[in-house]
Amino acid sequence: MCRLKACGMNPKNQVCLVVVLALSFFLRPAIGQEDIGTRLVGEDWPTFLGTGTDGKSNETGIIKDWSDDKLKLLWQVKTGQGYGIGSVSNGKFYHFGFLNDRATLLCLNAETGKEVWKFEYESKYRDLYGYDSGPRTSPVIDGDRVYIYGVEGTIHCLNTETGKVIWKLPMNEKFGVIQNFFGVSSTPVVFEDLLLVMVGGSPEESKKAPPGRLDLVVPNKTGIVALDKLTGQIKYTAVDDLASYASLKLTELEGSPVLLALMRSKLFAVEPRTGKVLSEFPWRSRKLESVNASTPVVVDKGTVLISECYEIGSALIQLDEGSMTSIWNDRGKRDKAMEAHWNTPIVVGDFMYGCSGRHAAPAELRCVNWKTGELQWKKSGLSRSSLTLVDGHFVVVGEMGELLLIKANPKKFEEVTRYKSDGTDAGIKFRSPCWAAPVISHGLMYVRGKDQMACFELIPE
Repeated sequence: MCRLKACGMNPKNQVCLVVVLALSFFLRPAIGQEDIGTRLVGEDWPTFLGTGTDGKSNETGIIKDWSDDKLKLLWQVKTGQGYGIGSVSNGKFYHFGFLNDRATLLCLNAETGKEVWKFEYESKYRDLYGYDSGPRTSPVIDGDRVYIYGVEGTIHCLNTETGKVIWKLPMNEKFGVIQNFFGVSSTPVVFEDLLLVMVGGSPEESKKAPPGRLDLVVPNKTGIVALDKLTGQIKYTAVDDLASYASLKLTELEGSPVLLALMRSKLFAVEPRTGKVLSEFPWRSRKLESVNASTPVVVDKGTVLISECYEIGSALIQLDEGSMTSIWNDRGKRDKAMEAHWNTPIVVGDFMYGCSGRHAAPAELRCVNWKTGELQWKKSGLSRSSLTLVDGHFVVVGEMGELLLIKANPKKFEEVTRYKSDGTDAGIKFRSPCWAAPVISHGLMYVRGKDQMACFELIPE
């Protein structure tokens, strides 16, 4: 929901404000959702990577000097375990974490951090590789429903006003999903009356495979499962591949909807209403313990960028009806253009910006010409980092707790300001790992570190 994007208050805007407020009043009963927010300017952030699922905010007027507490800390909250950050809708912030040995969805007042309601359930997931056992996905808000997909593989559909369960479905149990390296990490998407979910189940014989031996696990054509978003009824299953950690991406091709799914071994283009596979493009490292975790980026009509960090890097793909062809790719090259790990690169004009590198020390923030794969600049020293675009700038979070603002400048790395705090009451010191890209909604910026999240006023009211 966008309350008001215009920032001025001339007569036209005053009329617009009256109309917006009037429409909001009359529409609330229809969608069954009360808007408790008071900040009129801005837009919601209802799912992973925002409304466009591209890490971009349309808001303007950000504070560009963060020194001396000019970036005001409004509230902070303990999140428990997990790597996701949350979603915003109608003045509420939804955070999905693992608190007191329970998977927990907190519904908070987005402006104050005050708890509105809380939902909990038992999750028995324990990570095979020693990472924490909290959720990796973002809540998905659609009208008066919020969907959460737990790391153990259970989907819950809850009412946004009360937190009451509408329906739930244990996907891993139902479709025979063998626990992969890091659990369920792909955020679902809503399309028309469907909830589209990456599942990646296996037949009964795959249960004999030892933990972590995904080379002995085979798929059973449940890579993608479509559910009725209102009831949880299974509408179809499609795609013969195991799950990855990359979230699903909706796009269009020649006016028709297409679902992009970067699975364990391939990128699939799927007709979202029926599950028909339109085309596929193999893309995975030969290493057993390799993953695809970066969401596909639609950089132009029919042009898609995919990236991984374990061996083969990135590829720019032309998506045509019934085929995918490589325009350029990093396979076999010593110097890769971009090796995105969990972060999703962001495209601005002819350039993409993102973190390249599998490990913390050698990771670099990079700017690359997405049309050619040519490197424009690189910046080391931030470890692995995540970005969100707003007002011609990137908010950058380094995994060790750095928080800075840089210009979206293809010519050079240009730092504008940096947040510094000694951890006193006036500020916050983020603890590693800081892996989630910031969320920006209605002028507020949400940043997550280990076991904690903070809300700042990025755009003055």
